[in-house]
Order: sequence, then C-alpha cells, then structure tokens
Amino acid sequence: MRTETIRKILESASAVFAAKGRAATVTDIAEKAQISQGLAYRYFRSKEEIYTTLIRQVAEASGGPAQRVNQVQGTPGQRLTLLITNMLEANRQNPGISQIMYNALEDQTTPADLKAIVQSNGQELQSAIRQLIVDGQATGEVVKDDPDQLLVTLVALVRGLTKRATLLDPKDPKFHFPDAKIILRIFKP
Repeated sequence: MRTETIRKILESASAVFAAKGRAATVTDIAEKAQISQGLAYRYFRSKEEIYTTLIRQVAEASGGPAQRVNQVQGTPGQRLTLLITNMLEANRQNPGISQIMYNALEDQTTPADLKAIVQSNGQELQSAIRQLIVDGQATGEVVKDDPDQLLVTLVALVRGLTKRATLLDPKDPKFHFPDAKIILRIFKP
C-alpha cells in the first residue's frame, strides 16, 4: 500500500509539474492523485521533497539508455536507431518527464544540486548519441554532416515535440510523436 501510494503521488506530480512547473502545489498533486493532502504529507514533507524525489528518480532511470545502448550488439547505425526509438517511445509514454527535466534546467529557482544532476544526465545522453553519429559516419550508416549539428537538430526536435505534447494535448501524447523512422531519415546518407 505504501509503495503504491508513493508511486501514485510521484506519477501525479509528474503530470502536475509538467503542466504547472514549480508553481504546482501539494494540493494540485493530491487532487491529481485523488488522495487527501494529509496523505501526501504523510509520505513527503513538502512539495520540494516531491519535486526532488521525482527529479532524482527520472535522472537515475533516464541515465540508463545511454549506458545500455553501448552494451547492445549491432552496428553504430543500428544502436543509434534503437536509442532514438527508445527516446521517442519514452516521451510518447510520458512526455511530462522530459518536460520536468527541461523545466528544471530553465527554472532559476531549481536547486543547484538538482540542476547539476539534470545537466549531467543530459550531457551523458548527448555524448552517447554524438559518438554513435560519429561511429555511424565512419561505417557509412550516418550522413556525413557535422555531428554536432545533427545532435543539435535531434535534441531540438525531441524538445519541440515534448513541449508540443505537454502544451497542446497532454492526454494524447502519442499523436504528437512521429514514428522514429521519420526522424531517423535525417541521419540516413
């Protein structure tokens, strides 16, 4: 019961923080979770504790794809395809998570330690993608354009799609994320 309630609070906090940013309240989170404020406070002392817990969980979970993709068998192009496909699917399933991470970076009130976690996580993922681009260029699987510009294009696309999904229709994020093959065409020679 305890684990389920915490999961429900964090899941609801994800949606609320994605929509309202740090202006969200425990009341908003409790309403979304369909629990009392008192129950929310039983598990978390404050909105800040919920926010911190959520950021730390997301950072731990999202750091994995960059590490795991290097353990997958296949060519650099195949691994890049897998990584981008998994990124899009994760955003399709829960665009609020990425939005929270972007908000944490942009919000001046985000504590420095949380901002550092988000930045480190993002840099690790971007480094892995860039390396796959470079390796894919060497094997002829990725177009021979500037790898940094290809990376920036990918990041901007995913960021734009995430923002669009959370702003326009958070109830139907699948509509806002195209098939990975459409985005992957950018990388094809």
